[in-house]
Amino acid sequence: MNQLEALKRWTTVVADTGDFQQIAQFQPQDATTNPSLILKAVQKPDYAPLLNEVLKQSQGETLAQQMDRLIVRFGCEILAQVPGRVSTEVDARLSFDTQATVARARAIMALYRAQGVDTSRVLIKIAATWEGIQAAGQLEAEGIRTNLTLLFARCQAIACGAAKVQLISPFVGRIYDWYKKQAGSNWDEAAMAGDKDPGVQSVRAIFDYYKRFGIATEVMGASFRNVGQILALAGCDLLTIAPELLAQLQAAEGDVPQKLDAAAASQAALEPLHYDEAAFRLALNADAMATEKLAEGIRAFVADAIKLEQLMQAAVV
Repeated sequence: MNQLEALKRWTTVVADTGDFQQIAQFQPQDATTNPSLILKAVQKPDYAPLLNEVLKQSQGETLAQQMDRLIVRFGCEILAQVPGRVSTEVDARLSFDTQATVARARAIMALYRAQGVDTSRVLIKIAATWEGIQAAGQLEAEGIRTNLTLLFARCQAIACGAAKVQLISPFVGRIYDWYKKQAGSNWDEAAMAGDKDPGVQSVRAIFDYYKRFGIATEVMGASFRNVGQILALAGCDLLTIAPELLAQLQAAEGDVPQKLDAAAASQAALEPLHYDEAAFRLALNADAMATEKLAEGIRAFVADAIKLEQLMQAAVV
């Protein structure tokens, strides 16, 4: 048995890509996308006909509407490759506007419905800002399922649980990146690997908290830098993994032991925490890593959304 198949015994494997032509070989349950992944995919020659087709269908619409049509088209193609769900992201420029996020999510879902998609198979991805979490709470109450992304801190996870969001995506690799950069020449890769990896520890803490207090929100580890981080989270509800790392897991023979256990976590000695807006902002501000990586992540997604819009404008047919 290869490690990818072994991992699937403990965890739902999700493909983290916009390149739907890569997905089938790994047989994931779900798939996730974001503006950066869609931008990367749409620049490949193989996807030029798809882009041109979307632009023809959306002539006369605003650039925002054309963008949504494009990401929904990718989502539909991905859904043809996986049995489960796809995550489609709201424009990161709306990360601090609750009502605009809600409106954009509704518009995306309307496009999926127009394509005959069962919307229970779609998760709307939203940055885990306070405003984004409140938008997710509204959408969940309407029956629109959400995936809260760019999640780095326990306060974000706890607020998401209180909002009853379907799923969160705590980022492993970007947390690892921050601590490695802070340590500089003092970073000891071997000593900080596996269970000692700060990104792995962050996800484990969130997983344990959710299971201890019966929070139904799914935990999906994301943003991996190496296979070791993935294997250290075997047993997490879901893990979303880039094709390059999926290929490494598929090529490696060997067993994968379970690392996270919901039953054991339900007995963890933890105290419940609650955050109103002021407490949330204070807790997030106190966490330099989470504050910096959340802001950096939003800026990067915004930049790639703008690049994607420019590419679409340049390709107008």
